[in-house]
Amino acid sequence: MALTLRPATVATSSRGASASLGLVVLGSTGSIGRSTLDVVQRHPARFTVLALTANRDWARLLEQVRAFRPRHAVLVDHAAAAQLAAAVRAEGLPTEVHAGAAALAAVAALPEAEAVMAAIVGAAGLLPTLAAARAGKRVLLANKEALVMSGRLLMEAVVTHGATLLPIDSEHNAIFQCLPPGGVGGPAVGREAPGLRRLLLTASGGPFLRRAASSLEAVTPEEACKHPKWSMGRKISVDSATLMNKGLELIEAHWLFGLPPARIDIVVHPESIVHSLVEYVDGSVLAQLGAPDMRTPIAQALAWPERIESGVASLDLTAIARLNFEQPDAARFPALRLARAAAEAGGTAPAMLNAANEVAVAAFLGGALNFPGIPGVIEDTLAALAVTPAVTLEQVLAADAAARRVAVEQVVARTGMARQALEELVAC
Repeated sequence: MALTLRPATVATSSRGASASLGLVVLGSTGSIGRSTLDVVQRHPARFTVLALTANRDWARLLEQVRAFRPRHAVLVDHAAAAQLAAAVRAEGLPTEVHAGAAALAAVAALPEAEAVMAAIVGAAGLLPTLAAARAGKRVLLANKEALVMSGRLLMEAVVTHGATLLPIDSEHNAIFQCLPPGGVGGPAVGREAPGLRRLLLTASGGPFLRRAASSLEAVTPEEACKHPKWSMGRKISVDSATLMNKGLELIEAHWLFGLPPARIDIVVHPESIVHSLVEYVDGSVLAQLGAPDMRTPIAQALAWPERIESGVASLDLTAIARLNFEQPDAARFPALRLARAAAEAGGTAPAMLNAANEVAVAAFLGGALNFPGIPGVIEDTLAALAVTPAVTLEQVLAADAAARRVAVEQVVARTGMARQALEELVAC
C-alpha cells in the first residue's frame, strides 16, 4: 500500500471563483477533523476532499470515505489499513488506501491539494505539518504541538516555501481575526504586528476550576474529560483540565504572532464566549466573540479571506447576560508555570515539555497515574534534562525521544507500574 502520486482532475491554486478548493484532512476522525468535514459538507461546490487520514479508527474513516469519496485514505496502523482496504474494495469505492506515517507526509504534499487541515493530535502531527508547509500549502493549523516542538523550523518553512499558515485553535484564530490584515497568512508571518502591546489568551478553567484542590488526587479520567463547554478528544480534554493546553497555546502564540512570552497573558473566562483579546498601545482592546463551537474558526480559515456559513448558531448576548474573567490559580494549575518557563527557556525545552506531557496524560488516562502526577512528572522530567538548541529537526526529535524516556522512568518510579506495560500504554 505504498503511496503513488498521480494527477487528479481537481482545481489547483489558479482556480476561478466558482472552482473548488482541494483539501487534505489530517486526523479526519478526531473532533477537529469531524467538524471540518461538517463545514465542508455544507459547501459541496466549494471544496473537494482529496485525502483523509487517521491513526487506527478504520471504521469511522470508512464512513467518511463513503461520504466524501476522496482519492486517498491513510491509516498509520498497518492492520487497520488492511481492514479499510478490504472494505473499500468490497464496496467498490474509488479510494486508494495507504498505511504508515510516511504516507501522512505524502498526502500532506499532494500536488493538487491547496489546503491541508493539520488536526493530528500530539507530536505525531509534526512531520506531516512540516511536509505541508514545505510544499507551500495553505496550512490550517489545529496541531499546536507542531509549533510547540519546532516553532522556528515550521515558521521558517512557511516563509521559505511561500506557505500560508492559518490558526485553527479558537484562541489563536480569535487573535488572528483581531490583527491587521497581513498577519499570520501574509508577509508579516511570525512577526509582531505594529502597535501591539500584548495578547490575552482566554481559558475556560476546565472542569476543576472550582473543585477543592485537596480532592484532585481522586480525579478520574472520566471526570477530567467532561469539559463544561467544549466537545474535544480525551487527550486535549485532560490538557484543558490541567490548563497545559493554555501553556502550549502560549508557546504557539509566541511563534505565530512574534511576541515574547512576557507579553502573552492568560485569563480565565468560564463562559468561553470571548475567545481571546488583543491589546494595542493606544489602549484599544479588540476581542473575538462566538459560541464555543470549533466550526467557527474552521470555517473562517477554510474560506479566508472570505466568510462562509459554518452551521454555528448566532450568539445571543442577552441570553448570556454576563461575562466573567479572573486570574488563573497558579497553585491549582502548575502546568501554566512549567509551560511559561519552557517558553522563556526556548531551545528544546518546549519539545521536552510536550513529550513529558503526552506520556503523563497517557499514563493518567490509562489509570496508572493520578491527576496531580501529570504536572509532577513533567516538572521532574524537565529538571532531569538539559536544554539545548533546536535548530534542526533531528535535534527536536532527539529531545522529544529523550524526554519520553525520562517521563516513562518518572511514571514507573511514582506508580511502580511495569515499564513494558507503561510503554505499551503510552504507545497507544
